[in-house]
Amino acid sequence: MVRKPLIGMTLGELESVAAEAGLRRFAAKQIARRLYVNRSQSVSEMTELPKASREWLEEHYCVGLQAPIAEARSTDGTVKYLFATRGEGFDFLDGGAGGRDVEAVYIPDRERATLCVSSQAGCRMGCRFCMTGRQGFHGNLTAAGIINQVMAIPESRTLTNIVFMGMGEPMDNIEEVLKAVEVLTAPWGLAWSPKRITVSSIGKLDGLRRLLDETKVHVAISVHSPFKQEREDLMPVEKAFPVAGVMGVMKNYDFAHQRRLSAEYIMWRGVNDDLRHADALARLLKGVDCRVNLIRFHAIPGFDHVTADTETMERFRDRLNELGVTATIRTSRGEDIEAACGMLSGKEGAVEKEGVANC
Repeated sequence: MVRKPLIGMTLGELESVAAEAGLRRFAAKQIARRLYVNRSQSVSEMTELPKASREWLEEHYCVGLQAPIAEARSTDGTVKYLFATRGEGFDFLDGGAGGRDVEAVYIPDRERATLCVSSQAGCRMGCRFCMTGRQGFHGNLTAAGIINQVMAIPESRTLTNIVFMGMGEPMDNIEEVLKAVEVLTAPWGLAWSPKRITVSSIGKLDGLRRLLDETKVHVAISVHSPFKQEREDLMPVEKAFPVAGVMGVMKNYDFAHQRRLSAEYIMWRGVNDDLRHADALARLLKGVDCRVNLIRFHAIPGFDHVTADTETMERFRDRLNELGVTATIRTSRGEDIEAACGMLSGKEGAVEKEGVANC
């Protein structure tokens, strides 16, 4: 029996569901409250709805919460969760072959508790240094599949931040990402401040413009080199979306007040880590209120670059700061469980383990 998940639905979509079930429009808010505030596990718990309507809903819809099928714990406290993209009678993937799993990473850090979520199974962007890109594209996650990562982990209620920096390019799945952000931030949903959410992109401009125009979340752009040919060698998308053009578009948006723009910059020894690169990066960001996150590279098979050393990264950071660009070195987390930046890959055909809740 095929039933559609209710989690991930916007209020407008829930109003349509309520109408289908013969309910009045206000019932959509009752359903939303059960989903996103009470965290109901089944339609049968929605006792404010008439019994006949609950029975009809149970026939055609399910809550859709699906617990992780596996986890790996790092010595630094990071936890990597593996999620199946298929549940009992439904699929969290849209437009793909299906059958692929996705990963989300929980990162506790003093008073912060961040969840790094995936938006796709695999990725089309083909960045040479990324394990996700190496596996190709296997489908877009639905909003239900994205929200499930947030709601189904044990630490869900204590999260302070969400970053769309897991598997996939969020702008390549913009419709479902926008729906997920709406669920996360709307007063009828999880009611998060958009200041607690960051969405990362390689700079795919059509989706990026929509994200900037329709939300107030923070944005991170993957740069990795200020020089066109170098970036193209690392990131083939430079041909379609030159980073200089992306930053030109960013100048049209206000990043000085309610939202923040970051440039993500992985550093490789002898490749992009000298002061010439720092000077060029500062020129690239001129006129844009943007901070830079310098990131250590986490080795993957088949890519022979190695990370820059700490002294070089500190010198690069200090040069940017001298030039008026705020730069910090990001702490590496979860490398021992392949949960660090660029290491997420998922796996095929994960087996459901005992006790996993479906639908």
